Amino acid sequence: MATSSRPAWVTDELITQWSAWVSRDASRRGPDRAEPVTAVAPFDLAPIAAVPACTPEDVTAAVARARADQPEWAGTPLRRRGDVLLAFHDLLLERQDQVIDLIQWETGKARYHAWQEVAQVAAIARHYARHARHYLAPHHVRGMVPGLTKVKEVRVPKGVVGVISPWNYPLYLGVGDVLPALMAGNAVASKADSQTALTMLWTRALMAEAGLPTGLWQIVAGPGAEVGTALVDAVDFVCFTGSTATGRTVAERAARRLVGASLELGGKNPLIVREDADVAAAAAGTVVAAFANTGQMCIHIERVYVHEKVYDAFRAELVRATRALRLGQSYDYSVDIGSLTSAAQLAAVEAHVDGAVAERATVLAGGRARPDIGPLFYEPTVLEGVTPGMAVCDEETFGPVLSLYAYGADSEAVGLANQGTYGLSASIWSRDSREAGRMAVRIRAGSVNINDGAAAAAGSIEAGMGGMGESGLGRRHGAEGIRKYTESQTIATQRLLPLGPPKPGQSAVERFVRRTNGQLALLRRLGVR
Repeated sequence: MATSSRPAWVTDELITQWSAWVSRDASRRGPDRAEPVTAVAPFDLAPIAAVPACTPEDVTAAVARARADQPEWAGTPLRRRGDVLLAFHDLLLERQDQVIDLIQWETGKARYHAWQEVAQVAAIARHYARHARHYLAPHHVRGMVPGLTKVKEVRVPKGVVGVISPWNYPLYLGVGDVLPALMAGNAVASKADSQTALTMLWTRALMAEAGLPTGLWQIVAGPGAEVGTALVDAVDFVCFTGSTATGRTVAERAARRLVGASLELGGKNPLIVREDADVAAAAAGTVVAAFANTGQMCIHIERVYVHEKVYDAFRAELVRATRALRLGQSYDYSVDIGSLTSAAQLAAVEAHVDGAVAERATVLAGGRARPDIGPLFYEPTVLEGVTPGMAVCDEETFGPVLSLYAYGADSEAVGLANQGTYGLSASIWSRDSREAGRMAVRIRAGSVNINDGAAAAAGSIEAGMGGMGESGLGRRHGAEGIRKYTESQTIATQRLLPLGPPKPGQSAVERFVRRTNGQLALLRRLGVR
């Protein structure tokens, strides 16, 4: 088996080895066995590989295996868990060219954008290996009776964490959430996206080489409606990244079981260019934030609001920078923008742009598919004259398309940025960072970048990342990015005397109440608690 886009080093033998990490009953035959899933390569639409698929019964069994191995891992010292993550970190950097090839083969993205996933996952592994002890440390608090009641809050693992990740960032989103879950002492069951399963399976093999016990990270594959549903029904916590519509379903299903969930969902992210902004820098930053990963990322910029006094200058600079981008398919760093990943995504982009043009929006740059480069290529596109009611105005495009709008006052820009139901990421460009900061807290978004499009917040691993409104619940990265995989447990130790009256009887109870009331009044006068 060979295709024009298949990396030369990827053999059938290697694909068979990676596929063995799919958790399923290989002995099942006939109608009870799920049919393999075969994705197509975006660069040429040739088949990638037939990846074994799971049944709901396979998912249940995989979670049971993970659950059986989890207690021993939870009892493993944090230092040892951290050693596994650091070994993985080193192996990932050493063999990054392999996984970058796989990411490109499965998604069609430019090589630099594939490399960014490696850099981000390495940073996550290193961060939690070094800082989990701090994030998960017991917290001592004042007890009910000072001096007699000793209390501490500890963090205990949830058990088995289910991770459902999408195709657009198969390493970063597929593995970046797994690492802190493991570091917190959990086992993990991941659903590999059918488009990008090989990236996850390659990574699972690397984690085994880094020393992760076999049963702790189970991989299941297959249709989301069946396999994803079975996963949500079996695990103790769900980490989901994907569309808002599917996120609602995941949250509802988890809630029926009283199981927690973190959800990073859709976005229609705004960027504001203030009157005092460095126009050239703002235009360059907008191009990166809008067109990186061919616009297929939840935090990419789709709406750009520019102060009317600098609108013309910014528009000219933005159009020039957009037209200068190099499109292509190459396993090197010679191109800026790669392919869209699926025919469905190309169709969605075309529908948004063509619909806007039909309603008299203007294309300033791009605006057309490029089958001469590859079957799923679409030019980075800048639109003007977009109005409410157009799909490209009201809905997430998730492609290389942005719309330009003019505004007159900062208060108007904030109002425009807050339109809609999403609240994931935003950007403000200004020479006055203090004033931009005052604007930032008025914008409904989980992250606001000042003089950067999106990467500054997303790449700051010590800070939380997530959405407001219909962009999701919870945060990845930082303290919450690992604590969400734990339960808070209070351990209280009573010294010398038990709480309550020393003996039964009305008089003893009355004396206890009077004495306690006096203690409460004294504590109030002393300013204690």
